[in-house]
Amino acid sequence: MTPRDPIAHLPTHEVMNMPPHMGDQNLWADDRALRHWASHMGGAGHTGHFAHVGHLTGLDETFDKANQANRHGPELQAFDRYGMRINAVAFHPAYHDLMDLAISNQVHNFAWHNESNAGHLGQSVLTYMFSQPEGGVMCPMAMAYSVVPSLRMAPAVAEEWMPRILSTEYDRRDIPANEKAGAMIGMFMTEKQGGSDVRANSTVARPDGDGYLLTGHKFFCSAPMCDAFLVLANTEGMGISCFLVPRWRPDGTRNNLFIQRMKDKLGNKSNASTEMEFQDTWGVMVGEEGRGIRTIIEMVTGNRLYCAMSSAGIMRQALVQALHHTSHRSAFQKRLIQQPLMQNVLADMAVEVEAALALGLRVAQAMDRMDDPAEAALARIGTAVAKYWNTKRCPSLVVEALECHGGPGYVEESIMPRLYREAPLNSIWEGSGNVMGLDVMRAMGREAEAIPAVMAELEKARGNHPNLDRAIDDLRDELADPEGLEGRMRMVTEMMALTLQGALLTCHGDSAVADAFCASRLAPRYRGAFGTLPKGLDLDAIISRALPG
Repeated sequence: MTPRDPIAHLPTHEVMNMPPHMGDQNLWADDRALRHWASHMGGAGHTGHFAHVGHLTGLDETFDKANQANRHGPELQAFDRYGMRINAVAFHPAYHDLMDLAISNQVHNFAWHNESNAGHLGQSVLTYMFSQPEGGVMCPMAMAYSVVPSLRMAPAVAEEWMPRILSTEYDRRDIPANEKAGAMIGMFMTEKQGGSDVRANSTVARPDGDGYLLTGHKFFCSAPMCDAFLVLANTEGMGISCFLVPRWRPDGTRNNLFIQRMKDKLGNKSNASTEMEFQDTWGVMVGEEGRGIRTIIEMVTGNRLYCAMSSAGIMRQALVQALHHTSHRSAFQKRLIQQPLMQNVLADMAVEVEAALALGLRVAQAMDRMDDPAEAALARIGTAVAKYWNTKRCPSLVVEALECHGGPGYVEESIMPRLYREAPLNSIWEGSGNVMGLDVMRAMGREAEAIPAVMAELEKARGNHPNLDRAIDDLRDELADPEGLEGRMRMVTEMMALTLQGALLTCHGDSAVADAFCASRLAPRYRGAFGTLPKGLDLDAIISRALPG
């Protein structure tokens, strides 16, 4: 919390030229770009809810709880005091407070309360805001949001679990889900020998009455206190199937979810990530037998949109922190924010944040229009494109924002080290860069509408800027050359992301931001470093748009 009336007159010196504590933020009202793009993409009807959540998540108290939850991380409680297995994880009270805040405000299920009413767009806005104070709590939020399409492939399972997912009550008790006021569902996919290649999974499942018994292991099991999990396992002769594995069996006994250890991770410290073994662990099949990857990919798609929007949110908060520091710190007789080179850096970061926000929300808008074949195709390929590019740009931007602070940004009292540790996560979760590139290529091959949908979106911006026109033509040429395409898919995915961002900004965005984007990102000499915007741009207008308030 912000300390009250700190003493500036010390025995040896007076503290000067230090920024004041930021205090409360308003992550909705203070973000002009967010309000613009949310309204443009069809979310105006949800403004009241966005404003409410933006106020709560921006409070200094919320940021302080995020700090506490990360400093005092979860603890494994595999056994009770008498040596009996309970396979539980204990969390700091601040973590539970944040879970309650998120769940009570539909950060995990807004899309499903607002189907056919900009639900995925709203979900993305909430993700963008809540990811700014805290990333660890957002892991179970993302999985609960994303699981619904997979659950619906098993109507009986959906009938039982959907009311629990739709609840807005956080029930932290480790008891059977049918006794709780609300429930959360996670996902365990990867194994030691396979990683992203889930077809190499070795876990097996054999029929047992109305369900199956699973035996094997999972290498990354995050949010293990969720009430159930989607898990992949092999059924005899049929290949990989998908199962819902609850923490408690239907007869009210604990399921065999043997937590082996906690992961000591780079960041995302408040969120528990574990290794787990199954031995005759009870589950029920979800979706068609032998089509488990197809079933669980429905969940992965939502998680990838989450990754894109979470990264955009992290970038926004890093920018806000840099703007605050440079607005109050002076050097060489000027505020840092008035120094020409610092203005270039700050404006460049602001352009990046708004482009990431616009791209993510456009994909979310497409997900809200899945009854339109072109929009459905754009959503399918766009989730991978946005996930790839936003998560790639996030670490670079966060480290640049940290550099704006100098030494004060490198100490743990600052939020910057936590944002920096959080920044790489979304590029790894739900598929690293290579996986995203290959998924874009698969979408190009499997869905005839995919590339036409992307190109149609780009052609709407034809003539808006010469650099954008040239970039669209370059992308078309790359797509027309199939030789060696797999090895070029990172480049092709990047070109798709940049041209889509340029099209959105020039068609619907602020003119100063759009001009800067096209003059830098789409210029032949661009190398990606921040603070390299060319001359002739309105940096003051870009910074003013990005400043909170």
